[in-house]
Order: sequence, then structure tokens, then C-alpha cells
Amino acid sequence: MEQREAAATGEPCMRVDAVAKATGRARYTDDYVMAGMCYAKYVRSPIAHGYATKIDCTEARALNGVLAVFTWEDVPAIPFATAGHAWTLEPEKRDVADRLLLTRHVRHHGDAVAIVVARDELTAEKAALLVKVEWEALPVITRPEDALAADAVAIHEGGNCLRSSEIMAGDPLNAIAQADHQVGGHFQTPVIQHCHMEGVTSFAWMEEDARITIVSSTQIPHIVRRVVAQALDIAWSRIRVIKPYVGGGFGNKQDVLEEPMAAFLTLKLGGIPVKVMLSREECFTATRTRHAFTIDGKLGISRDGILKAYMLDVLSNTGAYASHGHSIAAAGGNKIPYLYPRIAFGYRATTCYTNLPSAGAMRGYGAPQVVFALEAMLDDAAAELGIDPVEIRLLNAAREGDASPVNHKIIHSAGLPECLIKGREIFEWDTRRAACLGQQGNLRRGVGVACFSYTSNTWPVGVEISGARLLLNQDGTINVQSGATEIGQGADTVFSQMVAETVGVMVSSIRVISTQDTDVTPFDPGAFASRQSYVAAPALRQAALQLREKILQHAALMLHQSAMNLTLVRGDVVLTERPNAPLLSVADIAMDAFYHPERGGQLSSEASVKTTTNPPAFGCTFVDLTVDIELCKITINRILNMHDSGHILNPMLAEGQVHGGMGMGIGWSIFEEMIIDETTGVVRNPNLLDYKMPTMLDLPNLECAFVDTHEPQSAYGHKSLGEPPIIPVAAAIRNAVRMATGVAINTLPLTPKRLFSEFREAGLI
Repeated sequence: MEQREAAATGEPCMRVDAVAKATGRARYTDDYVMAGMCYAKYVRSPIAHGYATKIDCTEARALNGVLAVFTWEDVPAIPFATAGHAWTLEPEKRDVADRLLLTRHVRHHGDAVAIVVARDELTAEKAALLVKVEWEALPVITRPEDALAADAVAIHEGGNCLRSSEIMAGDPLNAIAQADHQVGGHFQTPVIQHCHMEGVTSFAWMEEDARITIVSSTQIPHIVRRVVAQALDIAWSRIRVIKPYVGGGFGNKQDVLEEPMAAFLTLKLGGIPVKVMLSREECFTATRTRHAFTIDGKLGISRDGILKAYMLDVLSNTGAYASHGHSIAAAGGNKIPYLYPRIAFGYRATTCYTNLPSAGAMRGYGAPQVVFALEAMLDDAAAELGIDPVEIRLLNAAREGDASPVNHKIIHSAGLPECLIKGREIFEWDTRRAACLGQQGNLRRGVGVACFSYTSNTWPVGVEISGARLLLNQDGTINVQSGATEIGQGADTVFSQMVAETVGVMVSSIRVISTQDTDVTPFDPGAFASRQSYVAAPALRQAALQLREKILQHAALMLHQSAMNLTLVRGDVVLTERPNAPLLSVADIAMDAFYHPERGGQLSSEASVKTTTNPPAFGCTFVDLTVDIELCKITINRILNMHDSGHILNPMLAEGQVHGGMGMGIGWSIFEEMIIDETTGVVRNPNLLDYKMPTMLDLPNLECAFVDTHEPQSAYGHKSLGEPPIIPVAAAIRNAVRMATGVAINTLPLTPKRLFSEFREAGLI
């Protein structure tokens, strides 16, 4: 395990959970089996919009092994919000509470009207099929433009417009009009699903009359606790949430999904353990998706390539329920002003209800959609002006000392120009671009580039708090507890490196307790918004400094030295002036602290910190591809992601994060799309056979490189990395296709079907 012998951030270090996951020892939610476990299955709507007028559960209740059947009449009439957002003391800023545990008014295909609990899963499934429901159908609305029509049927009380917002910095419309050139476009992005390996699963039981315990595959255990309590109208402290290992989430599990129902069922059934586990098909229709955006954009630019202003009008489709709702579209507008900051900026967004499956958080959180539009327009402008696409971005890219035109926050670290320059060299952009000029024939190559900016948490929209607790064990190892959740992204590993570096020990002596338990784990909202490492770092650092000081104080007692003369190096106490001459090990100090008859006591520390900074990360994607015009097929020859994420905490993990994001970006760009019948609202491909995700055979060699900057507002000089890799990929691919074929395709995904339509309209086939 020599790869664990790291002592600081920035060093390559094997994941602390690698062996557990590779050997199958890691325990996920479904690995926890309780005696007497019962299983629940939903009765779901076959229509996308309407009312259940009559329900007959007689046959289902009579089936041997069925414990209970609950309908919309049996659940609390308490609307609740499911979005995994920090709570706010200001009622007007809270998430929209528009969901019930079960509903008579169904708003999407697969909406739940009843639930069956049985002794085993198969019996529960059979019983659910025996429930007879009569339906009154209402008109189905799938397009946001139709939802906003004056005569549209209301999906929720209050109308189909969930929320609108506007950001104006300067006078963008006038600046566009006054510019030498104007470029615009109409852009559309699709509904897709997260397709995490582990499905949505939760179970709950009661050990005491007043308290419910929930085990769940969630990104947000502390938020789950709060939302479940709100949905059931009970004290928050009565809910305990345990999060074991999580097999992927990508934002879907940043929603409170089945935990309220699991808690309700155990509460109604006397505390017996009840599991609610969704099938893959249910994950497609009844969890969350990526918001489809319709974007009308326009920019103004000088003849020498200086961007003057741009304006984006966004229409976001949230589906049947609010979930994260308008925050997705709003976030898209808040994250991009840093990218090209020396401009007038305009962004208008409207989010509306339709009868599609509910959209929620998904990797990138609105940024992939808006960056697709912005970077496509900038590339079209470069083509019109005859300017190299890399050069036009270098002319306008954010630099240190610039400020966001929206909130006027100073950019303290800006490695985007270096990303473009370094990426151009690594990718051999000039040579590849020259080879793509003036092509004819069926097979045509193109190169493309696109940039992004993305902030590192949710402040000031959300309250960013994180807690950490450190305990020194008898053998000198250190237990680390944090509310920040490991969901596969490697958070526990970088937390180990942070603590090891600050205390002055080896990573191998750090044990991060990966399982969160809201009864004992320090508070943290969870894993989302590329916040984990940035927001958890101050609390971990503060707690580590406290523990380091206590260790040195105790060492001073043992050595009859002044603590100010001592320091910790790689797990040993040394004199500051003699760092190569160990005096005591941390293990020696721990044993003395625990067992010396007079001095000491367990050495521990705890900290909770609110973070009020939110620096942007930057980067870009370069792509070389070949388009087979006759087959309407795109083949990626080479793709490179460049990132300025500040100080890279762990190069091995960082590379893995980027590769994962690039793969998802390629899927969103040219493969993935939920096919939804516009008339009925039925999802036609709710499985991994018909829903085309890219496999290893579909992906090229994924390359990445980093520009190692230092963010001075960060505890360890780092910035966001988890979500950024997906953001610029689609725009870079689209731009390369335009260069290869001359056809600007502004609708994703670039499937053969769409390429055929666009190529035929352009006269290429």
C-alpha cells in the first residue's frame, strides 16, 4: 500500500476506499438486511395528466403476504419540497412545496397513487398489479411553450409558470445593437437521466416509539432528515438518517426521493422495517432528470473579436413537480458571467411545469445548457470574422483582477488563458485545424474548442456550513468524521490528505468514517454543487490545527520541552530545528494521553465553519472528430479537457473525475435522450437497453491536463472540479461538427437521426 504513503495534498494517493470497493467489502444500502424486512411497491399512473376517480384495493389486500395498501386518502395532506437545498429562515426563498407522498391528481406518467407493503418483493409487485383504478384524463402538455399558453390546463394551482428571473449588467441589448457584428441562435437541449449504477433505495424502521431511522443511498443525509420531518409534520430530531456507501448519484440523489415514504410506512406499521426500492424503469420516470432548456441567444462583437455583450433568454422545463425548479436555470446564469467578464451581460429565465417526469439536479446544474449556447454563438462569430476560435477566446477570457459584471466579485485566480495556451500546444491545435480546412467528400474532419466557468459552492444563495470531528486513537491513528458525503467522487481520500498535511502525519494513519449518521455526524448539507472539498476544507483544517496543537502540547509535557520548539513531521514529533531527528511518535503520545495515571485524556477536536466565498473554476475542451456524412455518424478522434481548479489535491482522483465528466458530456452530446411521446407523455426508452449510454467501446481515449493555480480564498488553494468536466464538451463537439460540415446544429443530442435531418436540409445528402 505504498500509494497510501502520502503526507500532503497535491501528492498522488490511492483512494482510501479502493480496496473495500474492489473486494466487495464496501456495504451499500441494499447490503443491509434486517430481520422481518418488508417491501413496498407503488401503484403508478398509466396516464400523464388527470385524476384517479375511483380506486379498489380489495384484491390486493386479500393477497397472502400483503400487510397493507395505502392510497392518497391515507397520507398526510402536507405538501413538501424535495430539493436538496440548505434551509433558509426566509419563507419567500424556500423551495416550492408542491408534492404529496401519494396523489389523486397525477401529473406525469408513473405518478404514484397508492403503495402496497408485503412480506416479500414479488408479492408486493403482484399486489400492486391487482389495484384497480379508474381515471379521468386531462390534456397532456410536454412542451414549455404550450404550458405557458393562455388556454393551457393548469398542472398546479397558480398556473404553469413556476418562476421567472432576470439578470442585467450594463445595457446588453444596446451594446449588442451598437457592436460591429451580431450573432444569434436558437438552441435546444434534451431530457436525460443520471443512470447511476446503484438505484434509488431506502428503508426505515423504529427502535423507539418516537424515533424513525432511515438508511438511504443519498447525497444529502442531513437535508433528508429535515424534509422527512416536514413531510410527516414531526420534530426533526425524531428522524435519524444513515448514509452508507453510495453507488453514484450525479445529482439525482440530491433530492429527497423515497425516504419520506419509507418513514411513513414504518410509522403506520408499528415500526417494522420497510424498504422502498425503485426499478431502473422507475428511476427514469419517477425520480429526476436533467432540465431541457430552450435558449434564444444573441451576442455583439467587434470586428477584431472583442466581445461586447451577450443576452440569453432561457425557457426551462421542470416537468411535473418543482424539485430544484427554477434554481437550475438561475444557476446557469449565475455561473457564466465570470467566463468573459469585460462585457454587458443579460440573462432572462423562465421555468415552467409540464407533464414530463420531474427534472432536478444533475451534474453541471444548468451550466452545460447555457455554455452550449454561449460557446456555439462565439464560435459562429469567430467563423464570420475569420478569427481562430482559440484566439477569440484568449482575447476575451477572464484574467486575474477581473470582476464578474453581475456581482462585481474579484477573480483572484484565473487560469483560463493558460488552459487555452497549454491546451492548444498539447492538442496540436494549429496543425489539426490546418488539416481540416477546405475539405470535400463524405468523410470530413473538424476541430472544436469551448470554455466554461463554474463556481465552487452555492453561497450566497445557500448557507454553506460544514463540520468536522477528529479523534486520536490509542495506536496513533486519527478518526475523521465529516458530514460531507462520499458518493464515489473521492471526497474521503482528499479529506484524509487535508488532515494529514495539517496535522503532520501520513495519510495511512487517517481513517475517514465514510458512513454518515445524522445522530452523531457533524452537520453538513451534503455532496452537490462542486462544494465538497471547498466547503469542508475550512472545518477540517481548523479541527486538524486544534488536534495538532493538543498533540504538541502533550508531547511538550512528556519531553519537558516548550511546545513552541516542537513540530510534527510525517507522524513524528521533532524539534523545529532538527526535523530529521524524531523524538516521539504520535502513537507514543496517544498511549501516554490515554493511560498515564496523571496527565492527559483523549485528544480530540471539532469545528464547524460557514464559508462565504465562491471562487470560479475555469477550463476548456478541445476535440478532433470525423463526420461520416452519408452514415450521419460522428467519430471522436481525440478529446482533451483542460482545467484550472486551483491547487490539485490529488492528481489521480482529479484525472478520474475529469474522465467521468468527459464521458457524461459525450453521452449528452451525441448519444443520450429520453424519448417521450409528446401526445401521451409516456417515456418510450426507460431502460438501459433502449436508452443509449456510451460504453467503453463508444468512447475515445480521454485526455486531461491541469493548470495548477492557487486560489487565495481556499483553505488549500483549490476550487471546484466534480461538475466542470461535463460542461464544455457538447459545445466543443458541436463546433467541430460545424467546422467539418459547415452546418451549425443547435439542438442536442447529435444523433444520426438529427444529423440526417440537418444534413439533408443543408443539401449535403
